[in-house]
Amino acid sequence: MIRFGYGTNGFANHRLPDALDVIAGLGYTGVALTLDHHHLDPYADGLALRVAKVADRLRALGLGVVVETGARYLLDPRRKHAPTLLDDDRGKRVDFLRRAVAVGADLGAEAVSFWSGVRPAHVPPDLAWKRLVDGCARVLEQAGGVPLGFEPEPGMLVDTIAGWHALRRELGAPDGLGLTLDIGHCRCNEPDPVPDCVRAVGPYLVNVQIDDMRRGTHEHLEFGEGEIDFPPVLRALADCGYRGLVAVELPRHSHAAPDVAARSLAFLRDAERASARPAGRESEGGGT
Repeated sequence: MIRFGYGTNGFANHRLPDALDVIAGLGYTGVALTLDHHHLDPYADGLALRVAKVADRLRALGLGVVVETGARYLLDPRRKHAPTLLDDDRGKRVDFLRRAVAVGADLGAEAVSFWSGVRPAHVPPDLAWKRLVDGCARVLEQAGGVPLGFEPEPGMLVDTIAGWHALRRELGAPDGLGLTLDIGHCRCNEPDPVPDCVRAVGPYLVNVQIDDMRRGTHEHLEFGEGEIDFPPVLRALADCGYRGLVAVELPRHSHAAPDVAARSLAFLRDAERASARPAGRESEGGGT
């Protein structure tokens, strides 16, 4: 049975304890926790105590957790997602990722997820790549036993699975660097069918995000609003033996978070049931 979670970046208008209560109450078994100014800010006072309280709450609710690091304006109030590992002031991003690893360790997180960032126009591609490799190596030094999930992100320096493979090779194929796979990104950006993408990277998966999407358009959509047929995708996850969280990633739906989260879980459960049927009957269980 797949372990479905929900991302707290889709509960941006909720206090974190309230978001966790709603997510667990709906029947999710995990949460993708984006560290942000209002959700376990790693720069605010009393971090150790706050992390301990969240860890206790997660255990009480029976929620697994992965730590996400895609907060938009946590590090710079004027530049979205900046600085990244590619920027001149990238040391601040390295520090943030190291803090995220420490938080993840204290929470018992299954993974800490991060991405490359968009190459600044004034930074040559070869220098951007060198900075990325160096930054990842510095974060890996901190990781210890916490799995890192690197996410290919449309529009960023590493935007495809092939790019992730190249980065992993450059780093010496470390055991601690796995893959965060966003199912929507596969439809948006990858040449192969989504289930084939899942099967191809199964051995490397440490974190999965799930949402609907259309080819060539990086917009996270509710299930049924995009082009993905989900039962074959969920079957592929089961076939490759993935046991981690599969967390809904809808960061622009906070205005209706409880309702969207409820609809999302109902859809995914229907799709999971359909995925267990004999091949050729996928269309009975949802997806488009």
